[in-house]
Amino acid sequence: MSRPLCLALAQAPGRRPDDLEGFGRHASTTLRLFPQTQLLVYPELHLADDDTRPLEGSSVRDSAEPIADGPRHRYLSRLAADLQVWLCPGSVSELGADGHVYNTAVVYSPRGQLVATYRKVFPWRPFEGARPGREFVVFDIPQLGRVGLSICYDAWFPESSRHLAWMGAEIILNVVKTATVDREQEIVLARANATVNQVFVASVNAAGPSGQGHSVLVGPEGTILSELPNATPGILTAVVDLDTVDNARRFGSFGFTRPWSQFLPDDDPIPLPLYQGVISPLTWSAANNRGQKS
Repeated sequence: MSRPLCLALAQAPGRRPDDLEGFGRHASTTLRLFPQTQLLVYPELHLADDDTRPLEGSSVRDSAEPIADGPRHRYLSRLAADLQVWLCPGSVSELGADGHVYNTAVVYSPRGQLVATYRKVFPWRPFEGARPGREFVVFDIPQLGRVGLSICYDAWFPESSRHLAWMGAEIILNVVKTATVDREQEIVLARANATVNQVFVASVNAAGPSGQGHSVLVGPEGTILSELPNATPGILTAVVDLDTVDNARRFGSFGFTRPWSQFLPDDDPIPLPLYQGVISPLTWSAANNRGQKS
């Protein structure tokens, strides 16, 4: 058996918030070039101008809308339905009901439904003024598998990817807008997060001048499967078999290492003073959470 998922990861520069039609043309052209695409993904804050200043007090804040209301939401919903694709337009600038601005990844189904919203838990402080989110988010593509959402700096915190994998994510979409010199370190982190959690990781960075590019797709054994090695705009396409995740966890990475099978039921819990909690052998396995959803 196999569960193939056809990806198109758009390494593109930022776009003005009022240029939804331009975004739609880019997405439509991408689907014409790669008609087998099931999941189309764009970088962080792709529809929030090419502004790299902090969110608060910038044009990014000025473009903030409620997540499920307003012209941006209505346009993206229609676009996903018209293209018949799972659409992640990157993250957007969300105006919350509490008056705060959040850096929020959104996903629309091929029926135009808003199926997932994820507020960035780890904003890039002190440079990013977004309010932190409080929940990790996964969503299901029926008959295929489960996808986790992550935004840029989240990847620097291993708790984020670990929790998404524990929730059953088989591929993590890390949408990125990195224009700084540490993109190479982010590639290391993408490989590390994939390796230790045995998941696919798609790290989709903005093209120049918004970002440094170098988008990568990493397999559940930590191997770079495909990449766009520079900052030039482009589309990274790939077909991933999500059964590869099950196989890696069942037989071990490269036939050896099985971190999700580390504990025996009668092992003692391990205290985690940093979190005022424990690692419990009874709740460790990611497979136990495949039926749960945020």
